[in-house]
Amino acid sequence: MNIQKIRQEIPYYGNKIFLNNAGSSLSPNVVTKKIQAFLHQEELFGGYKLEDIQAAQIAAFYKETANLLNCKEQNIAFAHDATDAYIKALSSIPFKTGDVVITSSNDYASNQIQFISLQKRFGIVVKRIAALSNGDIDRNHFQELLQEKTPVLVAITHIPTNSGLIQDVAAIGEICEQHGILYLVDACQSVGQIVVDVQKIKCDFLSATGRKFLRGPRGTGLLFVSDRILQSNMAPLLIDGWGAKWTGLNQFEMKASAKRFETWERSYALIIGLTEAIRYANEIGMDIIEERNIELQRRLRDNLSTIKGVTVYDKGSRLGNLITFKKTGISLEDLKEHLDDHEVYYSVSTLEWGLIDFKEKGVEWVIRFSPHYFNTLEEMDRVASIVAAV
Repeated sequence: MNIQKIRQEIPYYGNKIFLNNAGSSLSPNVVTKKIQAFLHQEELFGGYKLEDIQAAQIAAFYKETANLLNCKEQNIAFAHDATDAYIKALSSIPFKTGDVVITSSNDYASNQIQFISLQKRFGIVVKRIAALSNGDIDRNHFQELLQEKTPVLVAITHIPTNSGLIQDVAAIGEICEQHGILYLVDACQSVGQIVVDVQKIKCDFLSATGRKFLRGPRGTGLLFVSDRILQSNMAPLLIDGWGAKWTGLNQFEMKASAKRFETWERSYALIIGLTEAIRYANEIGMDIIEERNIELQRRLRDNLSTIKGVTVYDKGSRLGNLITFKKTGISLEDLKEHLDDHEVYYSVSTLEWGLIDFKEKGVEWVIRFSPHYFNTLEEMDRVASIVAAV
C-alpha cells in the first residue's frame, strides 16, 4: 500500500486529522472526477441518452461490488443508502402476527426502530440476544431463543455505530443456515473497513452504504440478495416498473436478479462514483486494507488507554476502527471545542444511538474516532497527545 500516493489523491487534506470515516469518509479524487464528468455529459446529452452511452460503466457497479463481497453480479442491487437497502429487504418478508424476529442488543438504532414499527403494525415479536460480559454475542442464549420458537428472521448488525465491537456474523450465519432461517446483516460499518465475504457469512441479505469506509459519495448504498431469496420469488413489498414488468391487468413479472430490489429513478452519476470507490478498494485489496486498519486502531486505542482520565468503552473479542472514549472532568462541549481547534474530525455517539449498550456502560455520550487506511501512525500519536492536553 502506497500511503503517500493514497494521501495525495485526497484533495485539500491539509493539516487536519480526519477520524470520521464511520460517519462520512473522504473520497479519492478519482471518485469526484468521475461524478463531475458524468454530470457534465448529462448537460450535453440528457439523462436517458447518457444512460445508453454509459451502459458499460453503469454495469461495472455490479461487477465491482460482486468482487468486493464474493458473490455473483445477479446478487447485487444498488440502493440510495444503507437504510433504503435494509428496508427493502425487510419489506420482502410477509410478516404475520406472532412471527418472531431475533436481533442483538447491539443492533443499529434505526434497525431497532424498524423492528418496533413492525411490532406495532403486524404484531411480530422481537427477541434480543444477550451479550456476554466481554461484549460478544451470547451464542448459548441465541440457541435458547431458537428453541422457544423458530424465528422468521435473524437480523444482526456487523459493527454497531456506537462502539468498536465486531459481532461474529459468520457464527450466527452457520446456525441460521442449519435451521433454514432468513438472515439479514447490516454491514454499514464493515464493508470497506474489513473483508466482508457473504459466502462465509451465509446471509440472505446484506446492506451497506457508500459514504463510510467505502469512501464513496453520499446518497449511495448496496444490497446483497442471496440465490435462495431470488429463487423463492421474494421482492420488496412495493416494486416498480424497473424491478418488474406489467404483463397483465393484475399481473407482473419480476426481474430474475437482485435488480428487482431497485427502483427506476437513480442518480447514475452517483452510481458511477460509488463504482469507482469500490474499484479503488478492490485494487488495493480488502485484505491489505483490513490489515492496515487493524494496525491503526490498535495504535490509537492503546494510546488513548494510557492517558490519565480517559476511558475507552469498546468491548468485544474482536474490535474494529470505531474507537469510543470519554475523559473524566471534561464536558462534551469543551472536548468538542478542543478537538475542533486542533482540526480533528470526529463524531459524537449519544444514548439514543446505543440505548442498551450505553445504559449498561453508564454513559450518555462518547467521542468516536474512526481512522481508515489513509491515516498514519503519526496521526494516531498526535491525536492522542491532543486528547491528553485538554
